[in-house]
Amino acid sequence: RWPSLLKYYSHSDSVSWLEEYKARHNAGLEAQRIVASFSKRFFSEHVPCDGFSDIETLGCPSHFFEDELMCILNMEGRKGLTWKYYAKKILYFLRQQNILKNLKEYLQRPTERQSFLEGAVLIDQYCNPLSDICLKSVQAQVDDITDKVRKVLRTKNPRHPSVAAKAGEVLVPEVELQRQVLDAMNCVLYEQLKYKGNELDYYNSLNSYIHQVLIRRTGIPISLSVLYLTIARQLGVKLEPVNFPSHFLLRWCQGKEGSTDIFDYTYIDAFGKGKQLTVKECEYLIGHHVTEEFYGVVTSKEVLQRMVGNLLNLGKRESTDQSYQLLRDSLDLYLAMYPDNVQHLMLQARLYFHLGIWPEKVLDILQHIQALDPSQHGAVGYLVQHTLEHIERRKEELGPEVKHRSDEKHKEVCFSIGLIMKHKRYGYNCVIYGWDPACMMGHEWIRNMNVHSLPHGPHQPFYNVLVEDGSCRYAAQENLEYNSEPQEIPHPDIGRYFSEFTGAHYLANTELEIRYPEDLELTRATVQKIYSPGKE
Repeated sequence: RWPSLLKYYSHSDSVSWLEEYKARHNAGLEAQRIVASFSKRFFSEHVPCDGFSDIETLGCPSHFFEDELMCILNMEGRKGLTWKYYAKKILYFLRQQNILKNLKEYLQRPTERQSFLEGAVLIDQYCNPLSDICLKSVQAQVDDITDKVRKVLRTKNPRHPSVAAKAGEVLVPEVELQRQVLDAMNCVLYEQLKYKGNELDYYNSLNSYIHQVLIRRTGIPISLSVLYLTIARQLGVKLEPVNFPSHFLLRWCQGKEGSTDIFDYTYIDAFGKGKQLTVKECEYLIGHHVTEEFYGVVTSKEVLQRMVGNLLNLGKRESTDQSYQLLRDSLDLYLAMYPDNVQHLMLQARLYFHLGIWPEKVLDILQHIQALDPSQHGAVGYLVQHTLEHIERRKEELGPEVKHRSDEKHKEVCFSIGLIMKHKRYGYNCVIYGWDPACMMGHEWIRNMNVHSLPHGPHQPFYNVLVEDGSCRYAAQENLEYNSEPQEIPHPDIGRYFSEFTGAHYLANTELEIRYPEDLELTRATVQKIYSPGKE
């Protein structure tokens, strides 16, 4: 019944299968109960930090609980959208908590036991917690490349010490033998497997995730360097990471081991097909002179810091993702490594404040900042005041506003919840999840969006819509029209509002239906009128 759980058992285990079945069955019931409760508890707000507290104190094995969440996510068809939406949120939380725990354990190890590859995998896992990424499978793919390098090396020098040795067992002493390894690596990586630096799509976050680098065979300097360095070390060549500005490099010692003279090293550009560079050529690479300190070796923690810093910068650039998920994830990672960094703590507080989520956590962060750096009292005081106001407003909310179509003031509202629409001007496809009888935005928004240029201006119904590009918009009635070819809208929040896609429209979930009790019948009647019955 649950084949994905087999990996947790060994053939030699003595297991009471009846007890295991009961435990998994009960975990499934508990998972279903919690998922079902989330829509009612958190429909009108982001799931708060303490919203997961009952999950953290589960009375059942966590892998059983996760397995039930995966069963919900993998349900076939277009039903159960709300369950899938909250199951995904819970699974995201559980896995990230576990990965953070693993990262903290990794950072506490002695430096020599901190594998660069494992660190890269932990970052990858945290930013992609729903993907099936594990160190074992990534290491197996790296081992496969290493074996290919050995075959090339064997044809060039059958007696080379790296040919027969297992990964990491030998340290190649002579520079010429090391050169043969690097030449074979360049042949396999860049000629046979066609790895290359992603110059055309440099700022794509996939370039930073090691499992995607292996799948797509492209990346940025630091991710390709981690791969290159790992393979070299498995073949007995000790390369070291160099935190060179604007372009991460590796260095290869040509002189006495541990030399502090930067001219005793050759520098390797994994992004540039393994090209070997002198000090002067490194400066040509970035177009300016740098001091000797930038040629020094860095620790695994500093490598991770740079990888996370790259993701942070990408997260700030991603204007289309209104949830700022990448920025939030990379801030979590950075603060796991440097929990007292005031600059990043302030960024995290501002981000949560901007998104209107987790006000209690914002206050905790601000209190921590004030203790670390009292000079921040101005910015801290401003955010504390407005966060407290937000908490008070939330307490004053009386409950959901119910909109009846039969009310006289709603007589001009033509469209209903769940209809698939098309924007006349911009051409995007969307689904309606809310409406107002007139524009409810402030004067500044109305002016910025040039609403007064519309024939009916702000004095017409406006609709909250989920758009196919992942954004949420507020559209005037005169700008929307029925979509002649209704299709699913791939929006991350679709399950928050809808329980099912029928093929022609979306069915509101219980919480949305409470707010628009008369829309469901109108939507069905509209669909019957516009589309042929067979299409539904």
